[in-house]
Parts: sequence; structure tokens; C-alpha cells
Amino acid sequence: MNKAESKSAAKTGAGLEGIVAAESAIGDVDGLNGVLIYQGLDIHDLAEHSTFEETVYLLWHGHLPKREELDSLRRELAKAQKLPEEVVALMRQFPSDTEPMDALRTAISALAFYDPGARDLSREGALRTATRLTAQFPVVVATFERLRKGQEPVEPRADLNIAANFLYMLKGEEPAARDARIFDVCLILHADHELNASTFTARVIAGTLADMYGAVTGAIAALSGPLHGGANTNVMKMLLEIGEPERAESWLRDALASKKKIMGFGHRVYKTEDPRSVWLRRFSRELAEAKGETRWIEILERLRELMFAEKKLYPNVDYYSGSAYYQMGIPLDLFTPIFAISRISGWTGHVLEQYSNNRLIRPRAEYIGPRGVPYVPIEQR
Repeated sequence: MNKAESKSAAKTGAGLEGIVAAESAIGDVDGLNGVLIYQGLDIHDLAEHSTFEETVYLLWHGHLPKREELDSLRRELAKAQKLPEEVVALMRQFPSDTEPMDALRTAISALAFYDPGARDLSREGALRTATRLTAQFPVVVATFERLRKGQEPVEPRADLNIAANFLYMLKGEEPAARDARIFDVCLILHADHELNASTFTARVIAGTLADMYGAVTGAIAALSGPLHGGANTNVMKMLLEIGEPERAESWLRDALASKKKIMGFGHRVYKTEDPRSVWLRRFSRELAEAKGETRWIEILERLRELMFAEKKLYPNVDYYSGSAYYQMGIPLDLFTPIFAISRISGWTGHVLEQYSNNRLIRPRAEYIGPRGVPYVPIEQR
């Protein structure tokens, strides 16, 4: 096979669709059968029985922790929560209209300045950095939210898990046990999803042996793009626009007739129902019934039935999560940062894996431009 034939054989579809770019033991998505696993464990088992901290340990170490291992991780996370005062001072200078994802990206990048072990890429050093990042992501998001509202940050508590602590720091009061548990499972459901755009970005950066802060900052930037993050926010905006269940069918038919994109349906990988949406649908209904406000779940269910009848499309992970967060009183523009609070566990897991068996990620491009173009002196152009 000559060079031209070799390049032609290696030609890929747009966006590297269907191309295997790395070997990984962290997670797997079976899109045909609607199965998601983390280190071999089914997402349904984790959602039913696990906690986010236990899931974090699983993603980093490849197995569920023993009691003493989980307790040790929780202690390390609690010790690492507090932000450097310099980073809080920096966040105070952000304009009040700063996008929360931009605030998160900048604050996380700045955290590297105050971590003397930031460039220690050994397994032990990288695990320590992963612990700091996982502990500090929710603190950064909650701190920014309070600062932009003119409130002082709420200090994290060592006795609360990551989910309950975030809700506590956001509102200044301990959350209801039901809300804290639902939010904890939401973090589990979003923790990893194989080589999505942000995770692949993190691995590409880590593959250059850049530090973990740089890899994660790049992942945040990738997630901030509307084709990756933000869909659940747009689903909730859609629900607010529809307003009442009785308007759902006419709204959808008008939207389809005008070829408007309906947010929360379809997935690049899943060809059946996203297994994560099963749990999020349950949570959205539980919260609605507990609060006595069921119109959002009623609209969601009517749209779901109509979209399957018309387009044979299933809901994805974003379809129900936005309504769940909204019913917890979380602002719409924090939905994507919350995704990052969860996905930092997967990002760091993939960075750890990349460091452990690193090879620079350097794909080729299919050149489609002209050849043999002569140089014309500027006087003759």
C-alpha cells in the first residue's frame, strides 16, 4: 500500500465519529443496547447503591473502595476543599455578568499557582491533584454564585458529602435529605461518559505531559461550547416557554414544522434510551410531586411521547436533569458547571490513565487543498 492509499484507508468521518482513539478501562458506552458502565459496574447499580465519593474512588482506582479506603478519600476531600484566599479575591473581581463556566475555567486555572505539587505527574502526585480539583470544583461554583449575587461565600463543611456541601454552600442552609441524595445520584450519573469532547480534550492535553490543571482547564473550555454542554439549560428554557402541559403538543408541532431543534432528544452514541435518563425522569417526578408542582414533568412526558411517535427519538441525559435542578432552586446557568462538578471525576480519571501509559496524541489530517501552486511575486499578484 502506497502513501496515498494508506491515507485514504485511514480517512475518517467528520468529527472522528466511530473512530477508536484510545484504550481505556474507565468507562464504556454501549449505544445499541443503552448500557453505561464505570470500571465494569453498571450505572443502574451505582445509582441504586453507591455514592459520588465511592464512584470517584472507583474511577480513579478501578475497583470499589473498602470502608477504610472510602473514609480516607472523604477525609482527603474535606481537607482539600478550602480555596486559597488569592483565588477568592480574584473571583471578586470578575464582572457580575461573567458566564459561570468562564468563571470556573479561570478560577481552576489560577488554582495551579497555589498548589506546589501541580507539576508532580507521578501517580501519587497526580492523585493528590485530582483530589484537590474534585474537592474544589463545587466550592468554586458556589462561591462565584454567591459573589455575583452580592453575598459572602459560605465555607464548606467537613461533615457533608460533596453533593450536600454544594447545595449548602449555594444557599447557606443544609439541604433536605431527599434533595441531597437526588443530587448525589445526579453526580454519579454524569461522572464519566467515555471519550466525549471534553474528556478527549483533557487526554490530548495530558498527553503532552502538561499538568492536570491545564488538562482540566481545557476540558472546561470544551464543555462550555453549546454543542457539548448547556443542553439541559435549554431544555428548561423550552419548558418555561411552553408554560403549561396543554400547550405542549401545539408547541412541538409548530417547532417541528419550522424545523426547530428540540433540545434533549437523540444522542451521538445511544440508539436507544439513555440509561441515565431513566433515573433523572424518576427524580424529576419525585421532586415535582414533593413540591406539588407537576407541570414540568407533565410537559416533559407529553413531549417525550410525541417525539417518539413523530421522530422515534429517545430522551438523553439532559432531558430531565434541568427540571430536577430547577426544582431544587438552582439557577439555569449553573447547570453546566454542575455537570463539571461531576465530570471532574471522570476527567481526572482519564488524565491519570493517560499519565500511566502516555503516548503523545497526534492524529493526521486528510489534506484536501490544492498542490503544486506556484509562488507569485507580490508585484505580479
